[in-house]
Amino acid sequence: MKEKIGIVSDHGGFELKSKLIEYLQIKYDVQDQGVFNETSVDYPVVVGSACKKLLSGEFSNLIALCGTGIGASIAANRFKGIRAALCHDEFTAEMSKKHNNANVLVLGGRILAKDLAIRIIEKWLATSFEGGRHERRTKQLDALS
Repeated sequence: MKEKIGIVSDHGGFELKSKLIEYLQIKYDVQDQGVFNETSVDYPVVVGSACKKLLSGEFSNLIALCGTGIGASIAANRFKGIRAALCHDEFTAEMSKKHNNANVLVLGGRILAKDLAIRIIEKWLATSFEGGRHERRTKQLDALS
């Protein structure tokens, strides 16, 4: 059984999201949470909806995209239990999972090339949370909200 992964974008991330889905659906059960075209939408609405589904257990991880990734990251991190990380390379993706137990990977649709985005996603999905001192810190993050 393939791992279930959510993916969401606003209009700024739609083009890259579409390319990523083509690649990811070979290995994963990809749950496309929208948008489905480049018509302008409000990223807090679409990202917020997908975060609620992640928190309810509809999928194990979420990939969120907007033009730069900044807005999607801010929106996702408004939810208790979400640890969204805006990543630009494989190292930040690895560390976001290993040290921060990120459950949302955020990418800039207008910033990243498809090949780099795929490498970032694969590194993020392949990395496990280390726990230990990092567990204490993620609990401290959850206590902030």
